[in-house]
This record gives sequence, structure tokens and C-alpha cells, in this order.
Amino acid sequence: MPDGRTMTRPATGAALLVPAAMGFVLLLFLVRGEWRPLRRLDEAVADGLNDAVADHGVVVEALRVVTDLGGSPALAWVTSVGVVWLLLRRQVRAALYVAVAAVGAWILISVVKTLVGRLRPVVDEPLVTPAGLSFPSGHALSSLVSYGVLLLVFLPAMNRTARRFAVAVAVMVVVLVGFTRMALGVHYLSDVVAGWLLGAVWLAVTAAAFRHWPQDRLLGHPLPRVAQGGATERSRVPSGLPVLGSAAGLRPVPERHHPVLPRPLVAAAELGVVWLLTLGTLYGLGLLVKDAGPGSGPASWDRSVVHQLAGARTPRLDDIATGLQILGGTLGITAAVAVVGPLAVAVTRSRRPLALLALALVGQVTLFLVTVALVARDRPDVPHLTSDLPPTASFPSGHVTATLALTACTAIIVFRATGHTGWRVTSVVLAAVITTAVAVERLYAGAHYPSDVLASLVLAGPWTAACWWITRPVPQARAEEQATTHPAEHR
Repeated sequence: MPDGRTMTRPATGAALLVPAAMGFVLLLFLVRGEWRPLRRLDEAVADGLNDAVADHGVVVEALRVVTDLGGSPALAWVTSVGVVWLLLRRQVRAALYVAVAAVGAWILISVVKTLVGRLRPVVDEPLVTPAGLSFPSGHALSSLVSYGVLLLVFLPAMNRTARRFAVAVAVMVVVLVGFTRMALGVHYLSDVVAGWLLGAVWLAVTAAAFRHWPQDRLLGHPLPRVAQGGATERSRVPSGLPVLGSAAGLRPVPERHHPVLPRPLVAAAELGVVWLLTLGTLYGLGLLVKDAGPGSGPASWDRSVVHQLAGARTPRLDDIATGLQILGGTLGITAAVAVVGPLAVAVTRSRRPLALLALALVGQVTLFLVTVALVARDRPDVPHLTSDLPPTASFPSGHVTATLALTACTAIIVFRATGHTGWRVTSVVLAAVITTAVAVERLYAGAHYPSDVLASLVLAGPWTAACWWITRPVPQARAEEQATTHPAEHR
């Protein structure tokens, strides 16, 4: 009987592996031997792309953004979230596969680059200044392995439409990352192709190794039939791809689940009322604090706090504040949501966390932008710690608002996911500590008055509470979701 965890015989995998390996070895020898036709082709592509994009600033910035999708920070986040997700779903074999494939790719890049020792291209107008050697392209290899391994693991949990979309997006990202490395003048064409070929070889080798690793030994108990590769799973996976995770175990949301918003029109009406009342409150408070002082400016207590903090600055405190700026900034909030959202779905097996986060963050952003435009309060008249303050006014603080909304939503998710007191207390304490740290940093940096920070609490508090109320599970859904999250407690 063929192994149910694969769709095809081993010969199919070998037929894909052998050409990639032969192609990489051929390129390796041609590069090491400095074969002139290949060298001329590489230089012509590098010079041509550099001439085409060097004078277009917008294009260069777009290339830098896309190329970061294959960089170490982005791939480390993608693989780390994937590994944690799999561990939360008790897919130990698949989690090890993702981790080993990613670490092995990094080792391959380092070893092969050192052995070949090829220098980076020399172009007329360098657009980036990377360190290290050129062959093969680390971005090309790592992106193919990282996105490819996640595809192999998560495809069983997707329907046909989602699979096609995921494969198309992954292929597009890998191809674009490789193109950007050439367009930015940091890799030759042969470097990128070699990275793809070696990445494909490593992906196939690791998939073959882990495909036959018995997961039940890692978990300590027999796996369900579908996890071992029954007919259901075979019918869901594209031909030629190994199944390295349980389709049932990977799928975070049960087949039958209650809608997050049973009455969406009523929910929208309720949120609309809260949104408008919150805006009116903020607008009134903004008009009061904007001209609270004797000289139609900030009140004395508002101004004095900011001036005292500005006078207490030291180089060490400046460094700490600069680091804290990331927490409440766009990058920090986006990165946190990208971690909290997927892992919350993995733990709760419900889409409610995503709905809560989306409603809370979108609502607070719109409230913030409208309030800023209406009140238009100037920032404090002290030297600002950084010169790149957002082009928005002072009232309220966007950093504090976003931080409080995110941390409060995270605490709500923890409360819904577990009854463990320690986890609940920790989530509340972290929410308070992180929000306070961001608030103090904004005051210390001279970006906001204390009244701006208090207004942020008035904005984020009621709005997040309204989002919690809207997305709360009805009694029957709550019982089913708790049974799914904590099955042992409901047997």
C-alpha cells in the first residue's frame, strides 16, 4: 500500500529533485570556472536593470519594500509564527519541519557563499550596500524555502480556492524577491537562479525526510485517521505535494461554527452610535484643553509636565525612549497584530479574535484621524526628541490609543481563551505596563501633553469595550468554543 501521506510515488519527487540539483551544480561549476558567456550575461542583466531603475526614486523604494519580504526579519517572523501556530495545534512534526528547513537554509547560504567566494556586482549607481558574498542569493533561497515549507504544511487545511490563491501569492513573492535582488544591483542573474534551485533541492530533501517521520511518537499517542493520511486528506492536497500536517489539526476554525456577528446590521448600528458619541466627547474635550490656559493655550499643569520631562532628559533615557517609540508606532502595532491575530485563531479555533482586532483598530484609527482634524491642537513647545514626528496634531495621542486598543484586545482574547488566573492577570498587567510605557515615552519625547494621553484613554477605552460587546459569543457559541479550546474539561 502506498503511504497515504503522499500523493505520488517517490519517483515523482526524485524527478523534480534531480533536475534542480543538476542545474545548481552546473551553475556552481560555471561560476567557479568564470565561464565568459555566463559572465557577460550576468553583467548585462545587472547593468541593464540598474540603468532602468536608478533614476526613479519611487521604483527604487518599491523594490526595497518588496526585497524585504525575503530578508531575515520578515522570514524570521513568518516562520516563527508558523512554528508557534503548529505547536499550539499539536502538529509537532510539522513544526519541526518548518524550523529545520528554515535553519538549514541559513546554514546552506553561509556555507555555499563561503566556498564559492563570488563578489557582489559592481554597477554604476549602487542602490543598496549589502554585506557578504554574492553566490547564491540568500534572499532567493530563503524566501523559496520559508514560503514553500509553509505552503506544504498548511495546504491541507485550505479549500481549493484558498490553495490556488496561496500558491499564486507565494510564487509571486518568491519571483519578485529574486527580481528585486537583481534590480537593486546586489546579485547577478545566476545568483538568483542558483538560490532558487538550491532552495528547491533543500525543500524537497527536508520534505522527504519528515514525510515518513511518525508524528505519533512525538505526541505520545496515536493520531486520528485523517492525520495519518486517509482518503479525505489525499483528496484535498494538490498532486505531488507531501502532507506534513493533519488537515483537521491545522484547520483552526471548526467546520460548523457560529457567525461572529449574528446580526451584522444591528452590530454596525451599535458601533456607529458608540463611534459618534465617542467622537463628540473627544471633540468637546479637545476644545476645552486647547484653550484652557490664560493665553489661549495649554493649561499650566499641562505645559509644566512636558517642560519638566524635557529638562530631565539624559542620553541613556533618550536611548530607552527611542526604543519605546517602536511599540506604539505603525510598525510595532502592525507587527504585533500580525503575531497576535494568527496565534489567537490557532488557540481559540474561532474567528472572533480577528473580528475583535479589526473592529477595534480600524475604529480607533478613524476616531483618531477625525478628532485630530477637528481639534488641530499644536504639539508642545519643547524640543522634540525626534525630528520625524507624524504630520498629525497633538490631540489625542495616536501611539497611546493604538497601544491601549491592541493590548486590551489581547487581554480580552486571553480571557476568552483560558480560565487560568495566571494568564489572565499577566495579560492585564502587560496591557497596563506597555500602555503606560508608551504614554510616558510620548510625554518625554515632547510629542504630546498629558491631556492628549488622557484623551487617548477616553477614545480607546469605550471603543474597545464596544468591540468586545459586539464580538462576544452568544451562550451556545461560547459553550461550543470552550469545548473546542479545552476539550478535556468538557468530556
